[in-house]
Amino acid sequence: MIQSKILKGFRDSLPAQEIVKKKIIDTLEKQFSLYGFSPIDTPALEYTEVLLGKGGGETDKQIFHFADNGGRDVALRFDLTVPFARFMALHRNELTIPFKRYHINKVWRGENPQKGRFREFYQCDFDIVGPDNPTSDVEILMMMYHSLKSLQLSNVSIHIAHRGLFNAFLRHLHVDHNSVEILRTVDKIRKVGVNQTLESLNESTGSEKVSQDILSFITPVEDENPYDTIRRLSVLAGGEEEHSNRLRNIYSTLKSLDMADNIIIDPSITRGLDYYTGIVYETFLTDLPSIGSICSGGRYNDLASLYMKEKLPGVGSSIGLDRLIAALEELGSPFLDSTRSSDVIIFNTDNSHIDYYQRIALRLRELGVRVDLYLEKKKITSQFKYAQAHNIPFGIFISDEEKSLGQFTLRRLSDRTDFKEMQIESAAVKIGEEV
Repeated sequence: MIQSKILKGFRDSLPAQEIVKKKIIDTLEKQFSLYGFSPIDTPALEYTEVLLGKGGGETDKQIFHFADNGGRDVALRFDLTVPFARFMALHRNELTIPFKRYHINKVWRGENPQKGRFREFYQCDFDIVGPDNPTSDVEILMMMYHSLKSLQLSNVSIHIAHRGLFNAFLRHLHVDHNSVEILRTVDKIRKVGVNQTLESLNESTGSEKVSQDILSFITPVEDENPYDTIRRLSVLAGGEEEHSNRLRNIYSTLKSLDMADNIIIDPSITRGLDYYTGIVYETFLTDLPSIGSICSGGRYNDLASLYMKEKLPGVGSSIGLDRLIAALEELGSPFLDSTRSSDVIIFNTDNSHIDYYQRIALRLRELGVRVDLYLEKKKITSQFKYAQAHNIPFGIFISDEEKSLGQFTLRRLSDRTDFKEMQIESAAVKIGEEV
């Protein structure tokens, strides 16, 4: 026999886990639709050259790529943003700009698995392509905040910075020729700590003083007013310019929308991927900072230029669903309480009644009630165990007399309370009130 095993960094999803995932996805999709975003999809496999074009550095090393049956060099997508850039180039004439999209699907990275991080995982991306203005940046940040709030996560902090402002600072230090390497080094500071970051910066810049200057730039000043932070960073970068004005404009708008308490100007946020050009952000749970960022992204004005001549500015964000679920589980979130696939089960106490069971089930389903019918007559204790295992809150019993009257008994299984002489419509109402 073949041994039943699974690849490292991959996992199966049991019904209770999948129900939670679908519930989260449904909640997010409803939120996205409120902002006028449309769904898209792209293939899991792309030509390797398409994906290698803008991933950069370690991401390129983490791509699963191989030769297919036709000898073509193909790869599994490592995120949903680079395929989106290819998608825009291929379908530009079929789309209306501005274009708002969301995409929820699996991606693959050959990195070391850890808590809340796997080699196969779901990402949830949402982007606006077309406008290069603070309004579109703010809309993405608003949708991030309200999407997490819709999942009953209100204690979140969105850390924002600006790639352009950081690059201006590096030019001011005359080390912008090493900007990519420096950005990736700074991006790892939460993982490796200050000392190792400083060592890596020394290697990149060749100057301890420049490395210390960079470390000072990215270190937040405790209790500093956000406007003072932006002003200080601007001075260090050589003076006020468009990037600092953009960051200030974004913060002011978010403050006017009562989001200031959840926004932190954090110059250590750089994002490791090469394609970001403007505002960048990461989102942390105040009650569980150790889980890392659960929602991140930024502006990428030059991403599509690799695949087409027309410039298509974009801004977007990505929610890591698997890490988000791991966080919700650790926090004991009530959002995870409902892991049932059915609202009521019809107990099979007489096989001769099966047609009647089916008619009741069909009518209840037409009324929007999720119904599970036990498919064979067994001991009632076995059927109760089945209902309990699937967390089904109600059960239906039907006697010969009740069948003749078109009635049945509805039981709340948690406390064995019976509601007798029920009919389909009244049962649907009762179930709807409690589930």
